[in-house]
Amino acid sequence: MSLRPGCRAVLGLLLIALGATGCALTLDAAHLGVPATLASDAAAPPEGTAFRVQQQAVYGLFGIVQLSHPSLQKALASQLIGGKSIANVRVRVETSFGNLLVTVLTAGLVVPRTVTIQGIVVDR
Repeated sequence: MSLRPGCRAVLGLLLIALGATGCALTLDAAHLGVPATLASDAAAPPEGTAFRVQQQAVYGLFGIVQLSHPSLQKALASQLIGGKSIANVRVRVETSFGNLLVTVLTAGLVVPRTVTIQGIVVDR
């Protein structure tokens, strides 16, 4: 069975649009309960304890459905005890070799991503 050229073009555009919608990650710092800044003044960098937390985000069906997502509150709960705040928060989403291997072996039905949250815990 052969597709007409117009149908192939529409199908191709549909697949591109479908692929562009997958694997979106939203982290909300508004509900942390403590002050959080993404960047501080370069002239006066914050002093405190640096932290780095890694979690996994897992998507299904080529990245369309979010199966599990990292929780910023859970990741930072142990860091923010006793009236502290966080500064210079950076969130990086990566695909490691292991993540890519799982994606390939499951033919895109399971798509894991490694999420790294870094920052500095400072006293208020």
